[in-house]
Amino acid sequence: MLTRRGAAALAAVALVCALSAPAWAQSDYPTRPVHIFVGFVPGASTDVIARLMANEWGRQLGQQFVVENKPGAASAIAADQVARSAKDGYTLLAGGTVNLSTGMLNPQQNFDMPRDFTPVILIAAQPMILAVHPSLGVANVADLIALAKARPGTLSYGSTGTGATPHLLTELFQQRTGTKMVHVPYQGSPQAVTDLLAGRIQLMFSPAAAVLPHIEAGTLKALAVSSAKRSSAAPNLPTLREAGVDLEASLWFSIWAPAGTPRAAIDKLSHTGNETIKGADAQTLFAKQGFDALGGTPEEFARMQADDVVKWQAAVDAAGLKK
Repeated sequence: MLTRRGAAALAAVALVCALSAPAWAQSDYPTRPVHIFVGFVPGASTDVIARLMANEWGRQLGQQFVVENKPGAASAIAADQVARSAKDGYTLLAGGTVNLSTGMLNPQQNFDMPRDFTPVILIAAQPMILAVHPSLGVANVADLIALAKARPGTLSYGSTGTGATPHLLTELFQQRTGTKMVHVPYQGSPQAVTDLLAGRIQLMFSPAAAVLPHIEAGTLKALAVSSAKRSSAAPNLPTLREAGVDLEASLWFSIWAPAGTPRAAIDKLSHTGNETIKGADAQTLFAKQGFDALGGTPEEFARMQADDVVKWQAAVDAAGLKK
């Protein structure tokens, strides 16, 4: 039987444990369903990742996390709705690299990502592969640069749309290498890859998953990967920096909350989200999609976002894309 002295001692221990626990552990968030808005159609990479996180957050935190698709305007419709929502942790945005460039392309939009959103967690990144049609006859990045310089304004490159990350990356590539090529925008990777396979365009930076099967089949040739490190999806490919071009970029996927969301909610989402990223289900999904797992703290996400804002703003300015 527990004595008064024993009960008091246990209460004291419990108080010390509570006071020493991090704020997110003491928070009772969430107490009702959380909505995650995705600016793309069901089945898109951002949607797939959002649903993985929603399922695991729901399991770990004991509340329903609901994914809502609001496609359109390169994710700006979904972002605008989240920016105007309550700053309480119950409305989140799943997005990525494209969310930074939309504001640069359209400064009249109603929100600003660095100002109106708080980084929660970086989830994964997908490198882009510089792929060329075999008829181009180049063996490496140096050969491509030499050919582009010898034939300025004649090589054509595809992208997933004006202002999309592959377009901006190629603009930076041209800027850093002193080359000039012709941009051919498409509505998405499938259409661009189809024309690349047919030789109607000569090259493109493509999400890895869209071109790896064709590279393995020998119908496309890969020259480099855009990420800072070699990708697990294509470990034999050099990075752009290894190939002599001082440039790196990836398509990354993340979760934001409206600016002003309580820190305890941000930290709880970040902590449990990092546990999800380390799990077997996430690792299997990442490997299948050609993603590299990221994770980390909200502060690390914020620093990477700030670096990317500088990088993509330079690309937008160089291409004269601002409206």
